[in-house]
Amino acid sequence: MRLRKPRRYDANLVVIGAGSAGLVTAYIAAAAKARVVLVEQHRMGGDCLNTGCVPSKALIRAARVAHDIRRAGDFGLRAGGVEADLAAVMRRVQGVIAQVEPHDSVERYTGLGVECVRGQARLLSPWEVAVGDRRITTRAIVIASGGEPALPDIPGLATAEALTSDSVWSLATLPPRLAILGGGPIGCEMAQAFARLGSRVTLLQSRARLLPREDADVGALLAQRFAAEGIEVLTGAQARRIEPDGRGGSLRVAHAGAERDIGYDRLLVAAGRRARVAGLGLEELGIALRADGTIATDEYLRTSQPNIYACGDVTGPYQLTHAAAHQAWYAATNALFGSFRRFRVDYRVLPWAVYTEPEVARVGLNEAEAAAQGIRVEVTRFGIDELDRAIADGAAEGFVKVLTPPGSDRILGVTSVGPQAAETMAELVLAMRHGLGLRKVLGTVHSYPTLAEANKYAAGAWQRAHLPAALLRLAGQWHRWRRG
Repeated sequence: MRLRKPRRYDANLVVIGAGSAGLVTAYIAAAAKARVVLVEQHRMGGDCLNTGCVPSKALIRAARVAHDIRRAGDFGLRAGGVEADLAAVMRRVQGVIAQVEPHDSVERYTGLGVECVRGQARLLSPWEVAVGDRRITTRAIVIASGGEPALPDIPGLATAEALTSDSVWSLATLPPRLAILGGGPIGCEMAQAFARLGSRVTLLQSRARLLPREDADVGALLAQRFAAEGIEVLTGAQARRIEPDGRGGSLRVAHAGAERDIGYDRLLVAAGRRARVAGLGLEELGIALRADGTIATDEYLRTSQPNIYACGDVTGPYQLTHAAAHQAWYAATNALFGSFRRFRVDYRVLPWAVYTEPEVARVGLNEAEAAAQGIRVEVTRFGIDELDRAIADGAAEGFVKVLTPPGSDRILGVTSVGPQAAETMAELVLAMRHGLGLRKVLGTVHSYPTLAEANKYAAGAWQRAHLPAALLRLAGQWHRWRRG
């Protein structure tokens, strides 16, 4: 089919999807004085605002308060019991969303010069998008339609009325028994939050450990913490089938060489996410998908149609709000100015975090990835149990692990597990991004007592391991001579 370009265009850029990737793309394009049309089928703010980052952190905060009240005795305090009113908790969650919502609203983006259109977008050609009965011609298109929960192929799941990260926010009563399928970030966060609110949680992970993208010591520490909080964790567990019963359902699971039935009142599926591509008209235009269903893009975020770009969860490889926003700059800039200069998207220093307690944060390589890629590294580790502030806070659990080339203080990767790890690791992300080694971190004055001192102590551990032995021996001899 031969496609004909329009003689004139209604817009310089049409952006499909108003989640993090789409909003930032539209913002940048409007700031560059382009005419931008932003199309969203559901709600502005996308998954992050409405069903992901914002509500999950509000829920986790409520659960943390409940947990801290139960721990009052550890701090010499007397407190009564705590009982979660899930309906009230969810009202607060929705209130938090409402407070953040104006940042992503139609009113704000209209004020920035973006035309916001509600409806399902469908590509008619590389230069034409249909939204309902309206057709919009445009020089370039950015697809930022996001992702959605993936449902595994388990007999009985289709009729089990399972919850997902999209629908869990509709709960009004706390499930006495909650089964969670999936031990990745979403599954781990929800397992700890609901357990702290009062549910008896069983977490099933098909892989050998929790958070399988991280090193084994991370998953082991988190599993130990979960067990201490009463969460039953079954790793290497394969779900065979689901059967409803009068209360909720029963999950048949193969685990440790045997099969068992796990009863539940509600089932939450957190088995990953998939790209949201249905109904966009990609196949008709020959826009290629990868094996995992994401839109295939090159290093400039171009699809197989050179004036159509994709960013965010719909293309990956990272399902992270800040990764989507990071990609959005490249997508917007290349879509608008690629005929003059294009920019390769840079993922070299991209942090991420899991908001359990303890938090898990990482940037760059971990030990498993270094080994898989044949990269020789030195590993420097500092235990949070030695950190004064963590001890005072009753949170002395975890570690900071830094990977460097042999004999060099250049940072190749950091894994941080501990209180506020996502916050405190920002210093090491900055150092890594700008080529500052561990000696520079060690030479930076840190306030005492703070959790961020863990970075300095990790740098100090590296320095101690690389002190010049011969020079130190000479120094010792000189000092002995000075004493007479």
